[in-house]
Amino acid sequence: AGVKEDSFNVLDLAEYTKNRPWWRKVFAPSSGSSAEKYNVATQLVIGGVTGWCTGFIFQKVGKLAATAVGGGFFLLQIANHTGYIKVDWKLVERDVNKAKQQLKFHSGGNKMSPEVKSRVDEVIIFLKKNVILTGGFAGGFLLGMAS
Repeated sequence: AGVKEDSFNVLDLAEYTKNRPWWRKVFAPSSGSSAEKYNVATQLVIGGVTGWCTGFIFQKVGKLAATAVGGGFFLLQIANHTGYIKVDWKLVERDVNKAKQQLKFHSGGNKMSPEVKSRVDEVIIFLKKNVILTGGFAGGFLLGMAS
């Protein structure tokens, strides 16, 4: 029996970006601020469009998630009321209280792990360097949520 050997092309993003200067310019780790590359109008358009798309998708996913959670809770209540399942409310209350204590314990110290702190610092630096782009994104996001 002949064995057919499939061949796959592998897309190496590192090589791809070397040949695409616009991609490297936008997404390079040391790309600097968007103010160095784009004028104010372009920054606002880029930020606004990406923000609107993100807000619109966030709104749709949020509605879907709320419907799923609400519907699931409704079905659980019907099943509990009709006797198909029995909910141990004391156990639920105990677990919720335990979770509250854990949240208080973790948020009481306000200590971030070094990994989280470095990521937060990177985000803050990016936001400071790209104020206009970030403002456009925030405005677009709010418009997307409203539409």
